[in-house]
Amino acid sequence: MNAVPASAEALPRKASLRARVVRHVLLPLALTWLLGTALTVGVAYYFAQKAFDRALLDDAYALASRVKLHAGDLALELSTREMSAVLFDQSENVFFAVQRPDGSVMAGHPGLHAPKPEAPARTRFSEISYQGKDLRSVVLLRSEPEPFMVVVAQTMGSRDALLHNVLLYSVAPQVLLLLLLAGWLRRIIGQELRPLAELQRSVEQRDALDLTPVPVSASSSDIEHLGTAINALLARVSHSMQTQREFSGNVAHELRTPLAGIRALAEYGLAQQDPALWREQLQRIGASEARASRLVEQLLALALAEEADAGVQNAPVALDEVVHETVLRYIPRADAAGVDLGVQGLEQRLWVAGNVALIEGVLGNLIDNALRYGHAPQGQDSSVTVVLAQQAGVVTLSVIDNGPGLSPEERRHLMQRGVRGVQAERLGQGAGLGLAIVAKFAAVMHAGFELGDAPSGQGLRATVSFPAASAA
Repeated sequence: MNAVPASAEALPRKASLRARVVRHVLLPLALTWLLGTALTVGVAYYFAQKAFDRALLDDAYALASRVKLHAGDLALELSTREMSAVLFDQSENVFFAVQRPDGSVMAGHPGLHAPKPEAPARTRFSEISYQGKDLRSVVLLRSEPEPFMVVVAQTMGSRDALLHNVLLYSVAPQVLLLLLLAGWLRRIIGQELRPLAELQRSVEQRDALDLTPVPVSASSSDIEHLGTAINALLARVSHSMQTQREFSGNVAHELRTPLAGIRALAEYGLAQQDPALWREQLQRIGASEARASRLVEQLLALALAEEADAGVQNAPVALDEVVHETVLRYIPRADAAGVDLGVQGLEQRLWVAGNVALIEGVLGNLIDNALRYGHAPQGQDSSVTVVLAQQAGVVTLSVIDNGPGLSPEERRHLMQRGVRGVQAERLGQGAGLGLAIVAKFAAVMHAGFELGDAPSGQGLRATVSFPAASAA
């Protein structure tokens, strides 16, 4: 197993996914509960204040009802016992004052003053300070039997205690519930993310060369999709590595012979003194080098086709144009070999779903094979014909020669990579990759490829069938 890179160890530690999810869930939930608690406490305190103020106002009305007019002056008709009953409060200190319009006190605590109501209001509540105590007061204005004012005030200990109790019994249970919810969420989220941690451990403990699928015990579709994506990536990497291994093996195997031949020719030429022999050996070296170059091109083309399995995008291609341009490139070589190279079916525009580079590779390999091995028997003219045709949504590209042809058994063998036919072995040419390249290119473009007898009964017909496409 590979060691963790130093750069990875130096990265700052980040919070786990479970911690992030719990935090992102609990933070807005806690803020929501806090706002709800504040609203609840505010509403409760508002109505509690109303209830206390109502009791304070009732005391003021009780005192005002006992103010009478005697001998032209106002007086409060309450005995000490009655005063204690009217202003009794078990937990608070109550102060009062009955004042005349000129501010003089007819009964109660001198110096007890509070803001007067503003007309047309007859009562006013306010908070004042008296004898070093914070009080809640009410001022009541009366005009019968003569104008006077009643001030009643009391301490606010019970009100503050009520507010504290409301806060305590509202906030504490919600904080406890929030903590329980945090613990429950952490546990449940941890259970749901356990397959992800197992997937992480499986990948971390895996050797770099182990590209087998990773086992996935998914608890959700997200983790299942992640595991599927990882396994798909491993499959692509495995396929790429297999292609590279095959390419390296093919290069090592196929280039050994031409390179050894080039070295033998060079050594033989260096051992001779005749310039004519040097020239002959150099010509042979040039021919061997050309064969080695052709082999490398074919190996690279095959490796490209292997890599292109998932990367090639098929698009509408004008097949007649590609065929016309490709055939023109091979006419000089056909003339030099004494082969009549011709084309049929170029009079109509044929669109297929494919890739221009791959189509050129297919046709080039087929024409190259026909020019190499499709020579007619002695006494007959050799010909190679490229035929385009369309029928029932399928466009066919055929290369037909009038050479010796192939038996059904040879056709099956020649479709395999590295298998050479009798003609190739006799002529000492080819590496058995041409038809394998054609088959692979056709598969990448979702086209069919088959070998058959020429229509005349003599020769070979190689046909690639493309799905027809609409004009680009």
